Amino acid sequence: MSIQIDKVASAVDIAVSGLRAEAMRMDVISSNIANSQTAAAGNGQPYRRKDLVFSTLMDEISGVTIDGVRDDPTAFKVVYDPGHPNAAPNGYVQMPNVDVPIEMMHLVSASRAYQANAAVLKRFQDNIDTTLELLR
Repeated sequence: MSIQIDKVASAVDIAVSGLRAEAMRMDVISSNIANSQTAAAGNGQPYRRKDLVFSTLMDEISGVTIDGVRDDPTAFKVVYDPGHPNAAPNGYVQMPNVDVPIEMMHLVSASRAYQANAAVLKRFQDNIDTTLELLR
């Protein structure tokens, strides 16, 4: 009996860790979209796109963990805008390496993954409710 209880707790833990990871992923994506036109961040450089680093603990089957947030190393976009305050003498400005349509695609993917994890928890709750009704 305790093995079944442990498996149930693990399934809930996995779904909850997925919810937390996807929620944080949506926060990072939202930050990327919000800063897609930030030509000069605090360090004088354009905003650099952020991405989450996920890992799984297969030995323990405990779900998804977030190892951290990393900067995307791709090159900044260069745009000709001589009127921009950060323009170089040749009129070009370095802009963030954020591509809004791709970020929106990632946002939809994260949202669907969040919904899938929420559905697992809903199904678990429905099963518990049915079991309790049968025991009455």
